Order: sequence, then structure tokens, then C-alpha cells
Amino acid sequence: GALSYGELGAAFPEAGGEYAFLSRLFHPVLGFLTGWVSLIAGFSAPIAASAIGFSEYLFRAFPQLTEISSTTMFGESGLKRLIAIIVIVLFTGVHLRGIKFGARIQNGLTILKMMVIIGLIGLGFWFGTGNWEHFSQETTYSFDFGGLKTAGLSLMWIMFAYSGWNAATYIGSEIKNPSRNLPLSLFIGTGIVMIMYFLLNLFYIYAVDPQSMSGVIAIGGLAVGKAFGPSFDSIISLTIAFALFSSLSAFIILGPRVYYAMARDGLFFKGLAEVNTGYRVPAKAIILQSVLAVIMVLSGTFEQILTYMGFSLGIFPMLAVFGVFKLRKKNISVLKMPGYPVVQIFYLITGAMILIFAFLERPFESSLAIGTVAAGLPVYLLFRYRNHS
Repeated sequence: GALSYGELGAAFPEAGGEYAFLSRLFHPVLGFLTGWVSLIAGFSAPIAASAIGFSEYLFRAFPQLTEISSTTMFGESGLKRLIAIIVIVLFTGVHLRGIKFGARIQNGLTILKMMVIIGLIGLGFWFGTGNWEHFSQETTYSFDFGGLKTAGLSLMWIMFAYSGWNAATYIGSEIKNPSRNLPLSLFIGTGIVMIMYFLLNLFYIYAVDPQSMSGVIAIGGLAVGKAFGPSFDSIISLTIAFALFSSLSAFIILGPRVYYAMARDGLFFKGLAEVNTGYRVPAKAIILQSVLAVIMVLSGTFEQILTYMGFSLGIFPMLAVFGVFKLRKKNISVLKMPGYPVVQIFYLITGAMILIFAFLERPFESSLAIGTVAAGLPVYLLFRYRNHS
């Protein structure tokens, strides 16, 4: 995926990511639909999920919050949602103050998150208590239909952990020397994250037997508690909670650039193309995205949001990767990345299988995602008609 997006980003160094790629290579309707899905599921949903993740880790760090919540009108679930909403509003305010200020905050949060992950991996294996037998299960995995459905859904959730692997393409117009730096950012960034996540998951399984992981969202805190003792659980849970701000903050930066590009092309509400004169940011687009994220926090569980978002986000990257074939056919590729066409074919086949099996395992959330895409068609036609008029 990163190899394909690097080639696409070098050819179309614009704001908008898939919106720009699909509009230029295929048809504006596909560009609009990917932007439409980005607004509802691509950015608003992971903002909501990251905020919920923060509140889960915060409650794990301070068990007293569970007792406090029982004395409030909200209850534990309601207080967690309230905290998630406060976090979304806080970071919306941060990024309304401009890209330079927001970027400084973002860089600091990203460094914090990397330090947490590297620390967990290094200290976990060096000093932590664990058991390599956790990697061996008494039951064997069955490659029957049920097993494949479970694998498809699991891989779709895993893709959530990588949300943002293609993020550099959304701010292509704001990157210096995009034909060089954009593909480099995608390739190096994705490579580093793959290695770190692989090692991090090794630590989790080393520290915690898989049965104990079931139903736990704050898995990092659980793993540290098992490896170093309960006293470290609270410290690391709090650290991970703040490290989650990095993901949430990144999505708040990136998403509005897509809606801005759509509105600029006359395919969305005109107000979303307005740039704040003082801080030079698409303020209305940022606020709209945050409002949708708050609605998702109020309406869904963590697992439902992951499934809905995962399926929605699996569709259009496949079309974008397919666009590399058209890019080569038209001979307009300015930076031919290695691996063509093998990496594209591999991405398309695995992506399609993940979506098919995930749909069969969770038809309700997957159907909601398909419905979201379909709902964008009349909206596109409305804006096209208004434009034409």
C-alpha cells in the first residue's frame, strides 16, 4: 500500500489523498465518495475510537474513577464517553490555531508514543516476567469457513492499528519537495511502524496469555501489570493514555484537508473551503469533523466503531492502489516505485478477502459501511446539479 501511494502521491502532490487520486484517474464521483466516507468513517470514527481508548486507559490508571462514576448521573460508561468528548473538543481547539502550532504538538506526541512503545518492548523483554508458552495453544487454528471469517474480521481490526499509514498523501500540497519527501515519508514511516507493532505484540503475548486478553481494550496496561506488577500498570496506562493523543491529533489535522479539497472543487459545502484568515486553517471543516466524532462516541461501542470504520476504510484504498495500473498505462508516473505489479496484485487480493470474510462475520456493521458509501451518491448528484446550475 505504501509503495503504491508513494507513486500516486508523487504524481499528484495535492491535498486530499484518495480524493485527488480517484478524481484525477477515474471519475469525480469516486473521489467524492472516498471523501464522503472519510468524513463519516475515515477520520471521525478513528478520532472517536482513539478518544474512547484514552478514557479506557485513564480509568485503568485511576481505578478510583470507577467508584466516582457510580456516584454521578453518568455512570461508568457515561463518564468514559464524557471524558472522550472533552478530549476531542480540546484537540479541535489546538488545531484551530494553525498548522505550525498543531504540528509542534503533533511531533511531541509522536515522539512520546514512540518512546512508550520502544520502552515497553525493551524493558518488557529485558526485565519483565512472561512465558513463551503463551505462543503455543492447545487448540489448532482451523482453516474452515468459520476460521476464515474470524481471520478476516481480525485482520480488519488490525488495520485500525495502522490507520494513518497513507496519511502523508492528505497534506501533499503542504509538504516540501513532495515528489521526494512524500514517498519517503510513506515508506519509512510504514516500515518503522510495522517493526515496532510486531515487537510490541510479541511483548503482549509474552506477558499475557491470550485467554486473559479477551474483552480488554487497555491491553498495554494489562501486559505491564502482568510483567512488572500492578503498581506499574497505573503508570504505563496513564502514559499510553496520553500517547493515544498522537493518533487522535493526527486525524484532526488530516481529515479537514480532504473536505477542504472537495469543497474547493465545488463538490461539498462551500463553507468547508473557507480558510481562517488568522491561523490559515479550514476551521469549519475541522469543527464539522469533530462534531461527527462526538456523535460516534455517543452512539457506538469501541468494537462497533472499529468494525464499521475498518470495512469503510478498506474499500477506497483498494481503488487507489488499482489506480497505479492506470498511472503506468497513461505513462504519467513521475516516480516508479519497485515491486510493480506484484505488490499491487497482492494488496488487492488480500484486501478483497479481508472485506468479504469480515462482512460474513459482522454483516450489520459492514452493511452500515456499504450504506454510508451508497448514501453519498445522491449527495454527489445534488452538489453536481448545484454546481452546474
